[in-house]
Amino acid sequence: MGGAKYAAGMSPQRRIALVSVGAATALMGVKLATGLASGSLGLVSEALHSGTDLVAALLTFFAIGVAGRPADRSHPYGHGKAEHLAALGEAFVLLLVSVAVGALAGARLAGWIEIETTTAWWVFAAVGVVIVIDISRTFVSVRAARQYESAALASNALHFGSDLAGTVAVLGGLLAVRAGWQAGDSIAALFVALLVVVAAARLIRRNVDVLMDRAPDSTVRAAWTAIATLDPPVEVRRLRLREAAGRTFADVVIGVSPGAAVSQGHAVADRVEEAVQAALPGSDVVVHVEPAGDEAALRERVREAAMSVSRVREIHNLSVIELPDGADVSLHLKLPGELPLDEAHAIAEEVERAIIEGVPEVIDVQSHLEPLLEPAAGRESDDDPAEIDRLVRAATGVPPRATRFLQTDDGIIVFLTLVLDPAASLAVAHATASSVEQQVLSAVPGVAAVVVHTEP
Repeated sequence: MGGAKYAAGMSPQRRIALVSVGAATALMGVKLATGLASGSLGLVSEALHSGTDLVAALLTFFAIGVAGRPADRSHPYGHGKAEHLAALGEAFVLLLVSVAVGALAGARLAGWIEIETTTAWWVFAAVGVVIVIDISRTFVSVRAARQYESAALASNALHFGSDLAGTVAVLGGLLAVRAGWQAGDSIAALFVALLVVVAAARLIRRNVDVLMDRAPDSTVRAAWTAIATLDPPVEVRRLRLREAAGRTFADVVIGVSPGAAVSQGHAVADRVEEAVQAALPGSDVVVHVEPAGDEAALRERVREAAMSVSRVREIHNLSVIELPDGADVSLHLKLPGELPLDEAHAIAEEVERAIIEGVPEVIDVQSHLEPLLEPAAGRESDDDPAEIDRLVRAATGVPPRATRFLQTDDGIIVFLTLVLDPAASLAVAHATASSVEQQVLSAVPGVAAVVVHTEP
């Protein structure tokens, strides 16, 4: 009576896993007994394969119980990854068994061991029973895995399917032995070992991806598409996804107008949350709202991210181009001139990564490397500013507000402060400063550089 109450209190997933435990136990017993009695290495190997399925079913049974626990203080995202840990452990067990089965089959084919295989009617009857059980449990597990989106049940279904294929191969091997080809049973055993390796490799890849928080591309695309189709459009600054036990966890950062009320920002966040949940049913979505920044703020964030990388001394020519799917950034990096090219290139790649990770709106970064000129020794110079005054008057109508000369090893550096019309545009001021700079460089011998500052 108590057992009935316990079974009634189980989740459907655990009941299915418990049925799998019973089926795996029965199959292992039938295959092992028949294999030992008949001398069929194929059936013995299939018994070992079913033994791994028994381990898998037990792991699944207990893992689903752990995964079903609600989130707590120590596990705020729940316990869903217990299923994937169980499936990963199962995969490594499968690999070990496949090595043992392959070695045994190889030894038999090489003639190192001699085992006579019996192909009586009861052997084929046992194999038929096994095939019927394999078909039924594979079908049940596939249906349950899809219904409950359970990684552990899906791994069980995969193994049950491989068991079915292996049993059919063993049947073929026994038929070959009955026809007079004794190697058929060992070939079937090797085929089963290969099935185990393939199944284990798939399990390892799939569950490692989940444990390493690798979101499938299809899931990411579905979330991006759901948000992109919102009207009015929403500025997405970051979208991060992870999965566990068939459930998706989404972390979204959006930008709203700085002047928007709290209720407006909350409403936009609700729209994003609903869109992602509609695209990914059952997902857990957290939306963080930030004030939307203009291009200047974006440039400043890019600059801060780049300068956070050690050994970056200077950044200039920073360009931000807005594209439909994000921002494209280009910039010039100044690094110590004595750095080898490979080290400088590594720093540039680190800068690009820092920008993309620190500024989610940026989708691509192009960097240009330049050597950083070390400070040059210099001294004040008493050069006659008469020619420079004449050039400045011709360009602006008034003399320069300040003129200063520095003598360096590379030549004279001229510092000029020009007075311009306060109503002049920045573009006009820049053009005037550039014109004066070029004229001074051309007209005054010994000048290596001209630095022009404009004031109203």
